[in-house]
Parts: sequence; C-alpha cells; structure tokens
Amino acid sequence: MDVEPPHNKTEKLTETSTLLGDCLRLIRLREGLTLMEVSKKTGIAVSTISKVENHQMSLTYDKLLQLANGLEVGISELFSPDSHSRGMAWRSYTPPNEGPNLPTANYNYRYLCADLPDKKMIPITATVRARTIEEFGDFIRHSGEEFIYVLRGSIVFYSEFYKPLPMAMGSSVYFDARMGHAYVKDGNVEAEILCLCSAPEAELDSVVSRQTSD
Repeated sequence: MDVEPPHNKTEKLTETSTLLGDCLRLIRLREGLTLMEVSKKTGIAVSTISKVENHQMSLTYDKLLQLANGLEVGISELFSPDSHSRGMAWRSYTPPNEGPNLPTANYNYRYLCADLPDKKMIPITATVRARTIEEFGDFIRHSGEEFIYVLRGSIVFYSEFYKPLPMAMGSSVYFDARMGHAYVKDGNVEAEILCLCSAPEAELDSVVSRQTSD
C-alpha cells in the first residue's frame, strides 16, 4: 500500500498533500515526463502518482524518499514550487509554523527554507518524541557537522563517546555528526529543537527514512 494509517512510525502528510501534488506535477512537466515515465523511474504506480498530483492521496516518508530518489531531487523540492538555481544574491523566508512537516518515529521534522536547493546547511526544527534512549533505538549517524539549539522544553543529548548531556531550553551543542547521536525528551513536557546539519540533503533524507521503517 502507498498510504498507511497514521501511527508512531508513519503518518499521512495531510497538511502538505496539496503542495506535494502541485510540486510533483511541476517537476514532471519541467522534465517532460509522462505519468508512466515517472512510474518507471520511481517504482510507484501510475494510479498513485495521478492521485497525488490531484490531491487525492498523500504519501508516507518512505514513499516520498522513493519518489525523490527516482526523480533525482531532494525531498524538500517535492514541497517547493519556487525551487530555483541560485545566483549571486538570494534569500529564503519561512513564515511561522510553515514548511514541509514530516513525522517519524522519534521526531516530527519541519524543513525550513525548503525552496533553496543544494544548501550548504540544512535547517530543520524537530519536536522530540522519544522519552528514553531505549524507546529511541539505534543511534543516528551521518556525514558533516550538526548544531542543535533547544527552543522549548528540555532534552537529553545522547552520543556515542560522551555521557548523556541534559540540555535545558536555550542551551546548544555542536558536534561531529559521524558520531552516533540521539535526542530524547527530559520529562513529559513537549520539547522542540532547531537543527542545522551540513550533510547533503539526500543523505539526511535517507537517515530520516530509516526512522520510519525500523
């Protein structure tokens, strides 16, 4: 099935399904592809692609990754109708509570400034879901560096070579993202963090996808 009932690991992206459909159609027309050609590239049924373009269906994160990989675009471009090549001067603005919202088992991600392709930094806010490291599961690892700032609540930062680090609202940490790491809530209060990652977006897409399928 291309759409699964919402639960802790995969959820319908109902808030952004209209934007996804419009962007998919723009990418397809830009590349001069038919629905059948998109289906062959991505392994997703023609009927599913048609329903997405017509705002009749949303996709789980693993299907979004499958679609992005097949079309050779970043996932954020699937929600960015104004994606463009950057010249000498540019800017990107994300209003409050906007940007593609992608839920996974451990985090609820929101991609910021998603209209800019090939960014050197990937800005994301994340609502932390896991309450213990056991609930979180395996550490996350990816290339590059990562910076996080606690926007709301408090968390515990777990990493491969250091003791657990309690972090209150307003605190931050910058680290080598090749080191296994995880964030969990400290208590029952909802926690939100800002993440800046220097890994390529396609690699981060793959890391996030593994959280939906574990």
